[in-house]
Amino acid sequence: MSESLHNQKKAYLFAGIAIFFWSTVASAFKLSLQHLDPVQLVFFATLFSTLALFLIIVWQGRLSLIGQFSKADILRCGLLAFLNPCLYYIILLKAYDLLPAQEAMAINYSWVVMMVVLSIPILKQSVSIKVMLAILISYFGVILIATKGSPLSLDFSNGKGVLYALLTTVIWATFWLLNTKKDKDVVVSLLLIFLFSLPFISLALFWQSSFIIPTIPGLIGAAYIGFFEMGFTFVLWQSALKLSSTVARVSSLAFITPFLALLFVYLILGENILPSTVIGIILIISGLLLQKHFSQSIQSDK
Repeated sequence: MSESLHNQKKAYLFAGIAIFFWSTVASAFKLSLQHLDPVQLVFFATLFSTLALFLIIVWQGRLSLIGQFSKADILRCGLLAFLNPCLYYIILLKAYDLLPAQEAMAINYSWVVMMVVLSIPILKQSVSIKVMLAILISYFGVILIATKGSPLSLDFSNGKGVLYALLTTVIWATFWLLNTKKDKDVVVSLLLIFLFSLPFISLALFWQSSFIIPTIPGLIGAAYIGFFEMGFTFVLWQSALKLSSTVARVSSLAFITPFLALLFVYLILGENILPSTVIGIILIISGLLLQKHFSQSIQSDK
């Protein structure tokens, strides 16, 4: 077997493991919120994810890379830490607390569309009319999900929960767009960001909630989210992207995630999966694929 084929198989394996765990997170959020409130869950999950990232970096022998970070880099990580995981995960878990798991997950998945929208003011990128139409298709899917199949009524099952879920897409997209020009080690940067987020989350804990010693189920849920939503899984995904012959071969597998997540929501939580949720996700993905196609056509014409 050639080395390139071997690496591609490893890339698919790592990506498959990452997608599997990310697909279970919606169910893990809902189950864990039965034992901890959103801020408490974010606090303990961040502790576990920081530990996971630290152990990975020590195992890989990259801890010394922290010394290469300038004061400006450290300050940047501190500022980004407020956006994610602090603000992002607190608001995301508030959305999960108010909405069915399938609804919160599906709306949050539209962060990729929001990234295209925010790239216009943040990265000064131009967007064609065709790309804008593709974005509208995706957001029609979001409305379809949020209104449970009655988009013309604009009658949201829980307006506050939908607003929270949409707000997470803005925060997550902004976080990654501000990270686009960063040339430091990705995993080391993420460790610093998660470490610096702990004081922000601690303030939120004492302002909006209270510190408690979690029950065993709550601790297991926080550990699962910290390890497999925020920590190890991210590194697996990054490894898959590096090993793959092309980024597209691996990144396209991410479209499986929402459908697999719906399966787990049905099997684990027992939620009745609405047809409007499935159709809405298909519209979101269709809009993304069209947006990608139109963007590539514009680049090839130049």
